[in-house]
Amino acid sequence: MAAHRKPKQSPLGGQAGRTAATLALASAATATLFEGSGHAEPRPTTAQVKEKVDRLYEEAEVATERYNGAKEKADEARAAFERLRDEAARRTQRLNTARDGLGAMAAAQYRSGGLDPAVQLALTSNPDQYLERAALAERAGDRQAAAVSAVRRELAAVRQLRAESTGHLDALREHETELRRQKAAVLGKLQAARTLLARLTAEERARYQAAEAGRDGSGTSAGNGGTGGTDTATATVRADRSSGGDRGPVTAPNGRAAEAVSFARAQLGKPYVWGATGPSAYDCSGLTQAAWRAAGVSLPRTTYTQINAGRRVSRSQLAPGDLIFFYSGISHVGLYIGGGQMIHAPRPGAPVRVAPIDEMPFAGATRVG
Repeated sequence: MAAHRKPKQSPLGGQAGRTAATLALASAATATLFEGSGHAEPRPTTAQVKEKVDRLYEEAEVATERYNGAKEKADEARAAFERLRDEAARRTQRLNTARDGLGAMAAAQYRSGGLDPAVQLALTSNPDQYLERAALAERAGDRQAAAVSAVRRELAAVRQLRAESTGHLDALREHETELRRQKAAVLGKLQAARTLLARLTAEERARYQAAEAGRDGSGTSAGNGGTGGTDTATATVRADRSSGGDRGPVTAPNGRAAEAVSFARAQLGKPYVWGATGPSAYDCSGLTQAAWRAAGVSLPRTTYTQINAGRRVSRSQLAPGDLIFFYSGISHVGLYIGGGQMIHAPRPGAPVRVAPIDEMPFAGATRVG
């Protein structure tokens, strides 16, 4: 018979085992708690938030200029497509008219061409009249040949126009895709900046606004997401004037430059809106483009094309009306007004204002007029 053995008991059985299990779970929970708190990301300081927000606004401006470039190309492709489409419609109408005329000639020829010309001459009672009609018919044949050639030319032209239209339509779709991509990039950067600013306490926000006022010479917050209220805009203009923004006529190298500066001064306090070209709001390149348009000079839309729109000048040669560009990617532009200052549209929440040109890294300058 098999031997019956007594089951071996755990050394931590019963109450002791339950106590040990409880202690083990508590220890694990405590370890997890300390481990989680040890890896928790510390709350960023106001200075760190400001640095991140500034970087996000800079990245948003880069995306804005790319958006502006894509929009300009999309508008050009759309205009070219519509122009070719209209021309194709006109050519198609001429083609249909030529075909109708050719059909009428063919019908007339069919009605009068039942007999061979030699038989018709033999049977006619008036040969002179027949020969006269034959000469007319020959001339009509020449006109018919010319009509056929015209139909062929119009048909070839319509086919060419339709092919070109297809090419411009494909380009338009590509530019519109890029437009949507850059718009999403801009909105994403701006939303990230707003999210960071929304996490600040009232005290931290006050410190942030004080830092912004110290940099820009105004009490404007960069975090209101876009337009800046009337009181803020008025305060900004007042600050600009007190810092030298309203010192009377500016000595410009020519009349056009003076007109551009005068126009820019009239926009002080208007909000920054990305992609805007006026008259109620601007982005940076939209403002400079509008200022020089008021002076009768057409500038391209983006910062990285405006920098090539005139003659390059050094920082020491700056004169009122010159375009000043910033950052290595040429992503921001302002209009120089003299005295080391410019008028520019800074970023969302900061309206058009006067600012020192050394508040951003200088990348180059161009004299347009």
